[in-house]
Amino acid sequence: MTEFSFDLGAIDAPNPSDDAALMRIAMGVAETARTRTSPNPWVGAVVVSASGNIVGAGATAPVGGAHAEVSALQQAGEQARGGTLVVTLEPCCHVGRTPPCTDAIIEAGISRVVVAIIDPDVQVAGNGLTTLREAGITVDTGVCGSEVLQQLLPYAHHRRTGRPFVLAKIAATLDGHTAAADGSSQWITGEAARRDAHRLRAESDAIIVGAGTVRMDDPSLTVRHVEGRDPIRVVLGTAPDGAKVHPCLQWSSSLEDLLDELGSQGCLQVLVEGGATTLASFYNAGLIDRWAVYIAPGFMGGAPSYPLINTASRKTIGDFTRGSIIDTRVLDGDVLLLVDPPTKERAEH
Repeated sequence: MTEFSFDLGAIDAPNPSDDAALMRIAMGVAETARTRTSPNPWVGAVVVSASGNIVGAGATAPVGGAHAEVSALQQAGEQARGGTLVVTLEPCCHVGRTPPCTDAIIEAGISRVVVAIIDPDVQVAGNGLTTLREAGITVDTGVCGSEVLQQLLPYAHHRRTGRPFVLAKIAATLDGHTAAADGSSQWITGEAARRDAHRLRAESDAIIVGAGTVRMDDPSLTVRHVEGRDPIRVVLGTAPDGAKVHPCLQWSSSLEDLLDELGSQGCLQVLVEGGATTLASFYNAGLIDRWAVYIAPGFMGGAPSYPLINTASRKTIGDFTRGSIIDTRVLDGDVLLLVDPPTKERAEH
């Protein structure tokens, strides 16, 4: 078994002809690699033998290590011959830090490959599927495609735009306060929500705050409550000497230039943690791709001294635009809302 293969006894094998069920197993395997693969995508793969048994499973290793397909095939060994490979992303067909996955698939004797989505990377972009088909392998695509696209959205966004996916995070009360009138905010949400926010940090390649937040809260912006590497710390403006956020990137140019710079460094996702003025600057520029809003079940009272974002109010209800709630999660009494902004607002920028 390779370092990033899995205990097959812990996997509940579905009907071997149920491609969707097998793909969801591959998605679960992929999720275990979410915090360790960037700038590579977090991919999962399973191998089903000709007799219908799951004989291999693998996830993407850290950069320079084996891709998911190779790990799964190595675990399957000779049992892969004549079998099916189910993988969340199109196998690569070019030489990068590792040899092409298509070569490994062909050499293993796989007879059929099931793929969720085509790789948007221009070095692959359908060429991997063509290589497999030219080798006589049956290839089926689109199985659980929309689900896998959501799982790999930061990667797909980066490959399409050259910029990281921007996730904006905020915690607030039911009546829209992010802090009390005196500025105190620790803690609006409970431990489970704070731990989940650290999961978002671990899944992000960079974390962005304004210099005002650094001066007021002196955050370290590290990953503490979950396992994962610390993101690149970015301060909009100048961080005071001795602030916990050091070492950090201090940025004084445009937000667009910042995203271009981080994208060129291979950052797939950035987390904007605030404060309200920083969030408003990203919002007004149409640069937020998704909101992660933690809601505490209580009221602070009065008009918010510290709102979610410092933006001008809408003059009429006709100016109000709705986004889309992608997911909701209950976290020991608090609620996480994952919200995509209105398409119209993003299209205008």
